[in-house]
Amino acid sequence: MTLIPSAGALKRTPLHDVHVKAGAKMVPFGGWEMPVQYTGIIEEHRAVRGAMGLFDISHMGEFEVSGAGALAAVQRLTTNDASTLAVGQVQYSLLCTVEGGIVDDLTLYRLADDRFMLTVNASNIAKDWQWVTTHASSGAQVRDVSDETALVAVQGPKAEALVGRLASVDVTGLAYYHFAEGDVAGVPTLISRTGYTGEDGFELYIPAGRAESLWQTLLDAGRADGLVPVGLGARDTLRLEMKFALYGNDIDETTSPLEAGLGWIVKPGKGDFIGRDAIETLRARGVSKKLVGLEMVERAVPRHGYRLLHEGQPVGTVTSGSYGPSVGRGIAMGYVPASLAAVGAAVDVEIRGRAEPARVARTPFSPSHTKQR
Repeated sequence: MTLIPSAGALKRTPLHDVHVKAGAKMVPFGGWEMPVQYTGIIEEHRAVRGAMGLFDISHMGEFEVSGAGALAAVQRLTTNDASTLAVGQVQYSLLCTVEGGIVDDLTLYRLADDRFMLTVNASNIAKDWQWVTTHASSGAQVRDVSDETALVAVQGPKAEALVGRLASVDVTGLAYYHFAEGDVAGVPTLISRTGYTGEDGFELYIPAGRAESLWQTLLDAGRADGLVPVGLGARDTLRLEMKFALYGNDIDETTSPLEAGLGWIVKPGKGDFIGRDAIETLRARGVSKKLVGLEMVERAVPRHGYRLLHEGQPVGTVTSGSYGPSVGRGIAMGYVPASLAAVGAAVDVEIRGRAEPARVARTPFSPSHTKQR
């Protein structure tokens, strides 16, 4: 996780005061002041893997695209095929540049036949809004609903039981990457069976003004079953163990979906979309580098920005790195030449001037209790 300093005042989510009162350590992230931890990253990480955790992710952005031209607009903007979505389904997708670089990764919700919602990364809200409004086809209305929307996530093996007790709809039959609309503890909620941890769980979209009451209700109802608030630190180690990309670290406008292992959400057969020609040209030519998972051979912890070496020569950079609490060793992601991308290939990580041995690992590092995104 990269902490991004802000040139101006940091934004705050509707739950900011709750985090401060709970004693969370607050840090700048993507222009927002966010909790990085409450009691400790490893403790919070293990709570999610073993029971459940509660996350404030209200810093994420939400755009609605509606009208007769909504599907056409979404199809032109995103790489995946939105026409395959039924109402109530979610899709992982990308916005790409004409040159095939990644503007952002996102989740796409089909709210109705002619209405979609894009959930985008917090640090990219302004950039994405300009991109979407500039490139959306005519006949579609686009609305930024980020400020009026709060988003909290309940993640972990006990999440279904907790949300199920409080929801007005049956969530036990809700499939992964599907959503339902109802109430949770009396709060109007879009209940999405999605997440960024590799565990089962839900992301709950609610009116911003109801965030504090729902947060407290969830904590009170789930505390006996192990629910704890979780900060961005554990969110980062959880997603790293799954090899889920973080925008700005592992993917950006200089990386192709094919290099990042995201070719599976690029559907050239659906027709034209922004970046299609460049991505397909690269697919035909073959990529020269690939994003891989790395595990340290000895007791060393890789960090973002550390150099990757092969036979003493620089071959890449760690894009994300940390100690993996569920793995029990240092783990990382980084781009290496395609010739070094096979599982088991030897690569060194330069840590404080020393070449520490690592190897390309099979991913996800930690077994998932849900399907891959």
